[in-house]
Amino acid sequence: MDGGTVVAFLLALVVIVVVARLLGLLCRRLGQPEVIGEIAGGILLGPTLFHGALTRELFPADIRPALTALSTVGICVFMFLVGLHLADGGLRGQGRIAVVLSLGSTVVPFVAGTVLAIGLVGDRSGRSAILFCLYVGIAMSITAFPVLARILTDRDLIDTPIGGLALATAAVGDVLAWSMLAVLVAFSHGDTLPWRVLLVLPFVGLLTGVVRPLLAKLAARPPAVRGTGARAIVGGGLLVAIAAALALSSYATAWMGLHNIFGAFLLGAVMPREGAVALRARVLPWVERIDRIVLLPPFFVVAGFSVDLSGMDGRAFGLLLVILLVANCGKLFGAFGAARLSRMPVRHSATLALLVNTRGLTELIVLAVGLQIGLLDQRLYSLMVVMAVVTTLTPGLLLPFVYPRWRARRDREPRAVAESAPLPNKESMP
Repeated sequence: MDGGTVVAFLLALVVIVVVARLLGLLCRRLGQPEVIGEIAGGILLGPTLFHGALTRELFPADIRPALTALSTVGICVFMFLVGLHLADGGLRGQGRIAVVLSLGSTVVPFVAGTVLAIGLVGDRSGRSAILFCLYVGIAMSITAFPVLARILTDRDLIDTPIGGLALATAAVGDVLAWSMLAVLVAFSHGDTLPWRVLLVLPFVGLLTGVVRPLLAKLAARPPAVRGTGARAIVGGGLLVAIAAALALSSYATAWMGLHNIFGAFLLGAVMPREGAVALRARVLPWVERIDRIVLLPPFFVVAGFSVDLSGMDGRAFGLLLVILLVANCGKLFGAFGAARLSRMPVRHSATLALLVNTRGLTELIVLAVGLQIGLLDQRLYSLMVVMAVVTTLTPGLLLPFVYPRWRARRDREPRAVAESAPLPNKESMP
């Protein structure tokens, strides 16, 4: 980059961060997740307004590769944090009911999305048509685990039985959905499966058997002198080791024919539990903050470059309504039906269904992968991004009616929990 390009890049970054921050705070003030405002900011800075004139002025072509690279770093760090959150308690203590609920909230929308995709195949045929249908099914199955955790925290539901069960359900469902997406990406590279994809299993074994114990030892090292800067040195060494492992893991899965986000996710998922706790206590608050404020906003804008809603006509609007209907009904009916089969009360079943319908940033990453590997065109990608925003809005709008705060306070009482949530076995209660 020359001097002018660097200045243009820095100015663009400032605009991106400011717009994302302001719209995110506005949404939070309105009782909605900040990610909705951040996604909306990416769309507004894209070609939807003024026929792309604003986009061309703020983001000239020579700085877009740098923005794309920065956004890739942001989503890799984000996916590492997602995997880390899953490893650090998202699946503990929920019993078999979490598996049953996750299957209902994943399989039903997957089937519904696949059926919808059959009608959208268009001129695709053969292998391309099959991959497209499977991909749309996976995109309909995703739940945004981090956004869900934030919604539960903001609404004081994180320590309620239904909150813990929703987190466990989303965790199991997301592992299943990401696994399916990894397989689909591997098969999207041509007529034959790349031989390097077969290295994924030994790679997971390497992460589990070698990297995980090494990180656990590094995280468990006691500081040389308590109360001095030694603890910061140990934390810094751990952070450097994690950063190096994240870069290598992301590169490895990209080299194998998968996306680099899978390497980041796998590293987070295999983090030792003790190491995850220590890492979160020492450095993760800063890492999460930097990622959310600086690294992720460019991803929203890069994703927004491919979202053009300016030319929506009646046919596109009708298709959007169908996509919204399938996305909402698949998740809601799947999760609600599985909860009722597990003998959960109607109110708790409806609450769980609303919560796991949250898609947020995780859905946007899935859509970006689909666009990158050619399974989505720009028109369908744009409509699916709108679907991600609407389904993330839904819990905040309906939860006060379905599961008001006074009900959440009552469910925190042990006696009320026992009376109102007769689940099939006690170990399934958070």
